[in-house]
Amino acid sequence: MSVSEICPDDTTGSAHADRGRAGLLCWRRILGAAGESVSQQEIDAVRALLTSKPRPVGWSERRQRIDEIGSTWPVADDVRLEEVEFDGVPGEWSIVPGSDPSHVLLFFHGGGYCSGSIISHRRMVTEAGRAARMRTLAVDYRLAPEHPYPAAHEDAMTAWRFLRMRGIEARNIAVGGDSAGGNLTITLINRLRAAGEEQPGCARLASPWTDLTMSGTSLEAKAAVDPLIHKAYLEELAECYAPAPMNRKDPLISPLFSNLSGFPPVLIQVGSDETLLDDSIRFARAAGLADVDVTLQVWPHMIHAWPMWNARLKAGRDALEQVGAFVRRWE
Repeated sequence: MSVSEICPDDTTGSAHADRGRAGLLCWRRILGAAGESVSQQEIDAVRALLTSKPRPVGWSERRQRIDEIGSTWPVADDVRLEEVEFDGVPGEWSIVPGSDPSHVLLFFHGGGYCSGSIISHRRMVTEAGRAARMRTLAVDYRLAPEHPYPAAHEDAMTAWRFLRMRGIEARNIAVGGDSAGGNLTITLINRLRAAGEEQPGCARLASPWTDLTMSGTSLEAKAAVDPLIHKAYLEELAECYAPAPMNRKDPLISPLFSNLSGFPPVLIQVGSDETLLDDSIRFARAAGLADVDVTLQVWPHMIHAWPMWNARLKAGRDALEQVGAFVRRWE
């Protein structure tokens, strides 16, 4: 876009003040265009990293690969990490200067319920905690195919009980996750609601996988631009996590189909270049129809779980800042 298209050359005296405002607008637009260029360069570099090697075949190799990719950039020097275990479930605290010890971000990593770990998502989790100004508790829940549904659900509930038994008020807990971790976040809250228990203050979902029946049209519409997630791969993951004859439309497996009445405030962040775009859009619609306070953010050109790469991706840092502001609003 040229400057002349934004700021027409009007030199009449009567238009001078307006032209001054147009000049400011012009300057902002130029900065915006430059920012978009930098953002595109950064996300292209992340794409190159993610596609530098083909996806391994075995689960052990896949898990090693996501840990390797996710830990390309380590956590910041001022982050303190502490291992913890609750009834056999491993976890990790992260604390940064200024963290409020009475508030916790409970985090479930993505990886299709078959891979991912505390290691792979550590940078994203710790920086989300910084933005929210609270401690984080990342959970290393059991993975399929060795531990199919409902093992991860049981571990998520164990983590919740652990926080509650430590005296953390439910309203002071924010629950969140990316991809399958977003799915696990929703289903944990649904289980708490069904049991009539207190719910967390809010939920944060990043690129959530809400529909294991894979009925979203974006699976085809975005297949050419998504470097990570495609329908055949999701089918493989779903078969490991919820093998036949399980009904994948069960709301505890595909929370898109759950009754969301009474769900706490939720922030959903998804990239426009994701095959799982519809999983977010349709879940946000279902939440809105159920009178849930829901915020849906679609980030242009971003890919699946892009805040993971926040160390070298400004859009990742910006997304986490939005998370922090949202969490602080409801805590």
